[in-house]
Amino acid sequence: MRLRIATRGSALALWQARHVAALLRDAADGDAGADGPLEIEEVVVRTTGDVRRDVPIHEMGGQGVFVKEVQTAVLDGRADLAVHSAKDLPPRPAPGLVLAAVPRRADPRDALAGAALADLAAGARVATGSVRRRAQLAWLRPDLTFVGLRGNIATRLDRVAAQGADRVDGVVVAAAALERLGLLDRAAELLAVSDLLPQVGQGALAVECAEDRPVVRDLLARIEDPASRIEVDAERAFLDTLGGGCELPVGALARAGAGTGALTIDVMMASLDGRIVARHRAEGPAADPEALGRAAAAGLPPWSTANP
Repeated sequence: MRLRIATRGSALALWQARHVAALLRDAADGDAGADGPLEIEEVVVRTTGDVRRDVPIHEMGGQGVFVKEVQTAVLDGRADLAVHSAKDLPPRPAPGLVLAAVPRRADPRDALAGAALADLAAGARVATGSVRRRAQLAWLRPDLTFVGLRGNIATRLDRVAAQGADRVDGVVVAAAALERLGLLDRAAELLAVSDLLPQVGQGALAVECAEDRPVVRDLLARIEDPASRIEVDAERAFLDTLGGGCELPVGALARAGAGTGALTIDVMMASLDGRIVARHRAEGPAADPEALGRAAAAGLPPWSTANP
């Protein structure tokens, strides 16, 4: 059997595609049938987000700028499946595609490189391209100065060692990205989710395929982690209910209780300047994660927690 995986060409995206390929090979081991051993080919695609590196993500429309062209490769038959960071995937499936697998989730937290948050001096420059990160950090540390950030993980981390106007005191990136690239030692601090609630789906991978490919869907089902899928489904339902993406300062983190059948989700929405932050926690049965995600969105309190 031959499978073609559509992916972006960054080091992180290729790691993710190859990780999924390894999971699929393990899942198909000893079950290749008459089609022979599983052969996997990478189909590298450039997305709008890759091309327009000078424009902030939220100004390009937020979620979707890193996935649309990858999805198109599956829809037009150039690839059999697509691998994304779940945080980049819009909350509603593209017509003709299905979210076929969410493998085991990695650390969903954000990481701060350069210095720990408490060690940053007043007025320190922190680089982030995320309005979610910026709003929550501004709430915690109104004295900080923020600058934009684009590029691959290595390029972002290099900003803390740069000279002149490009230099910053801290850079915020996903902990999972650092771990996957062997760069976790560059993190000065892993930020607690009680301080910085992650982006929807952060740390998880999302594997899509065409809805009319039952053989591919059956194989992908073998690499799904049920708890991770429940969490991601709840978070995506929350975001879908708000009708937003990463152009809004929103975050969510669901946790499925091991063996308990229970699910908890913490959600957040903030003003762009971080002066107002609303958070809410919802709890319910893991059997209906989408319902809990929608309830969490409905339960966000009014804008009443402005910083003094």
